[in-house]
Amino acid sequence: MADEAKGIGLYGDSWRPDPVHEYWDPGAYHRPERELVEGRFAGAECVECHQGVTPGIVNGWRQSRHAKPAGAAAPVACDGCHGGDHQALRFPTPADCGACHDRQHGQFLEERRYGFPSHALAMERAVDAKHFVDKPKAEVASCLQCHSVATKCDSCHTRHAFSAAEARRPEACITCHSGPPHPDDETYFASAHGRRYLAEGAGWDWSKPLVKGNYPVPTCAYCHMREGRHQVADKAIWKFGIREVNPRTAENNVKRRRWIAVCADCHEPDQAKAWLAGLDDERKRAWAMLYEAEAILRDLRGDDLLHPAPGARPPYPLDWWEQYWPIARIGFYEGQASAFYNVSGIERDYFEMWYFDGLGAYKAAAHGAPDAVREGHDRLARSLERVRAEAASLRALGTAERAAGVRADPGPLWLRGPYTDLNRERN
Repeated sequence: MADEAKGIGLYGDSWRPDPVHEYWDPGAYHRPERELVEGRFAGAECVECHQGVTPGIVNGWRQSRHAKPAGAAAPVACDGCHGGDHQALRFPTPADCGACHDRQHGQFLEERRYGFPSHALAMERAVDAKHFVDKPKAEVASCLQCHSVATKCDSCHTRHAFSAAEARRPEACITCHSGPPHPDDETYFASAHGRRYLAEGAGWDWSKPLVKGNYPVPTCAYCHMREGRHQVADKAIWKFGIREVNPRTAENNVKRRRWIAVCADCHEPDQAKAWLAGLDDERKRAWAMLYEAEAILRDLRGDDLLHPAPGARPPYPLDWWEQYWPIARIGFYEGQASAFYNVSGIERDYFEMWYFDGLGAYKAAAHGAPDAVREGHDRLARSLERVRAEAASLRALGTAERAAGVRADPGPLWLRGPYTDLNRERN
């Protein structure tokens, strides 16, 4: 990668890529290195040399369908993906894979029409966010470890075996879909499906296609990539569970039929409809608590009782306008600044209630883990009670301040919480 390489996205002028970005987004950052080896080589020559230089890579390729294609097709060797000119070797991009796998690549790109969240838009989602520039690079660089699913195919099919059987297993997905922001792993494994997979999955034949009757219970890919479709956004009704939507729009009615059709591979359609109605009910109950918390925070904001006040907080570099119009942003549609910004404790508590407690309950409902749904709603209720208590304390403090004619020291900004502690322990 050239030293003068610039960032990409809405704020690309404000950041510069590290060398690892060449791997995460090869289409944007890879530049061929002028290596000591010169010349053009055929695939067989590449294999002969690299058997001694990088034997693990060669052995992985030998096990792949590229090395042993069906029928009379010729093998796809190193030069088919990396090129044959050793002075102009490339990292493969999804477009390179799409040259042969046009159907899968086309399905992957179709996700874009559904908007966020989707794999196809994951890189844009990362680099178009202000916090990608505002926060320390070491903190956000890890985001691309998962968001690079949009810009390279080996997020799911590890190179160089590119095994479909490997990609069908839940572990291929939970590499990214895990942790407080998207607890797909713990909620799936808490379900009847997940528990059976953990008990029996090691003995299943993962070479079978993702079609009805081939697997005792569904896994991530079975439901979200039914029949091997490289399209995971065509059944998402609740926008990841973090945004209140009308589940009965024309688009969502189509998605609901798709959802029920997947469940109906093993269950009665009426049962699948009942489970989906249960998911809708879970969201209604969750949002009732979340909206109450939002209303509490907006009332505090309106009465100037948030400590520290928005105008007293250090502005972030890309939010220079907040120096002239400081405001505490509350709720999804105001931008959820409490996700990444210097905020008061009660705002951060609400954010974690919305993003962690609420999302955990949603994922549990979507994956069929009723005990985890109850746990999620218990956490929501406890968080709401904490927000109520904190609001009462702030109001009492405001009354005392007005009586004394002074403004109390609010103490430090929010700097830590369960999620930051988790990251700190695992860094």
